[in-house]
Amino acid sequence: MPYEPPMDVDEFRRAGHAMIDWIADYWSDLEHRPVLSPVEPGSIRHALPTAPPEQPEAWASIVADVDEIVMPGITHWQSPNFFAYFPANASPESVLGELLSAGLGVQGMLWATSPACTELETHMCDWMLDLLGLPDRFRSSGPGGGTILDSASSGALVAVLAARERAAGQWRMNELVAYASEHAHSSALKAIKIAGLLPEQLRLVPTDDEHALDPDALRALMRDDLIEDRRPFFVQATAGTTSSTAFDPIEAIADVCKDYGAWLHVDAAFAGVAAVAPEFRFVNDGLHRVDSYTLNPHKWLLTNFDCSMFWVADRQPLNAALSVTPEYLRNAASDGGAVIDYRDWQIPLGRRFRALKLWFVIRSHGAEGLRAFVRSHVEMAQGLHRRLDTHDAYEIVAPTRLSLVTFRHVGGDAENERVRDAINESGRAYLTHTVLDGRTVLRAAIGAVRTEPRHVDELFALLDQHA
Repeated sequence: MPYEPPMDVDEFRRAGHAMIDWIADYWSDLEHRPVLSPVEPGSIRHALPTAPPEQPEAWASIVADVDEIVMPGITHWQSPNFFAYFPANASPESVLGELLSAGLGVQGMLWATSPACTELETHMCDWMLDLLGLPDRFRSSGPGGGTILDSASSGALVAVLAARERAAGQWRMNELVAYASEHAHSSALKAIKIAGLLPEQLRLVPTDDEHALDPDALRALMRDDLIEDRRPFFVQATAGTTSSTAFDPIEAIADVCKDYGAWLHVDAAFAGVAAVAPEFRFVNDGLHRVDSYTLNPHKWLLTNFDCSMFWVADRQPLNAALSVTPEYLRNAASDGGAVIDYRDWQIPLGRRFRALKLWFVIRSHGAEGLRAFVRSHVEMAQGLHRRLDTHDAYEIVAPTRLSLVTFRHVGGDAENERVRDAINESGRAYLTHTVLDGRTVLRAAIGAVRTEPRHVDELFALLDQHA
């Protein structure tokens, strides 16, 4: 007896329209919902049946359980009152792009498995170079090029693997040493461990008074390692750290890397997209000298997760590190060398059609709209900075270069934790903390799609109330 799916095309059409309506209603009501989920650990699983259903369930029942079971456990990342971590944008255009990608169901491992998936991705990588004023060394027409990965963590990993490949044949694995700032993202250590190196093969480099990597300290560490017959092979610098948006001095770091033959990777996951506005292109300083670079449109460029750009100046060591070709993947286009197979630029074989949603966003907003979006958040952050800087109970602890405001209550760590918890438990906003110079500090990351000045005004009012 042939299988009969529970949802035919007509039913899908009706359910799809209803789901779009549900999402639109959710967005419309979002600012009135408590930002942080209040549920206790295990409560969502406790509300679910212990075993899967034997018989098909009605679609209406499934959707009803979204409201009853799932929604209480959602922290609302799209809320205009979400100021934690960094933003995770989901504009209407990107959601529609994601929907189309899911409907097409493309598995873009090879050019041959869907040429549009590959070629649109390559084109979006080149478009982003133009939008952000990035160096031509990353353009697909040269020896380098770009791809769209799931996250900057994957970018760090493939950069480490490419650097390891370039060092292969000269030094053994246990002699390789990598370096990153003490304020670099945790992806640096994770990449080192996944690549088969030990945690102690990553050196944490001291930072200066503004929490940026000290190139003199980097040079000293590399010199000492070389004396001990260890090989400096990889450096991860940061353009906009998670804790304070500190910018490592890329030019000076590149000088050190050149002297020691180390691969230089730059993580600009959050801050990199600010370069869409020419006045913020200081975020690009030194990139004409780096080996690889990553940034996330899914953080601050209106594109929903996941969408992380990764570029290399020379794709040969990257492809050499990651290319494996069994017979069942061989095809005329790949064998002829005239196409890009992005399976050779990432860890998994399979890949989604991520470029569609970025294409939708860029075309819908245009460069002008993208610039206005970024500028609005920087302006709101500068306003919050000024108000906190003149408040008796708070002090600014790091420069507000873009849209992250890093500050603390002058009463000490316990007071900062009290203020954070009071605001988060109120449901009216969500803040996170970090540690700088051994002290607990608060972070207000402004960047949600629907955040307006009035939401930042309310955040300040909350901070004032709990001061």
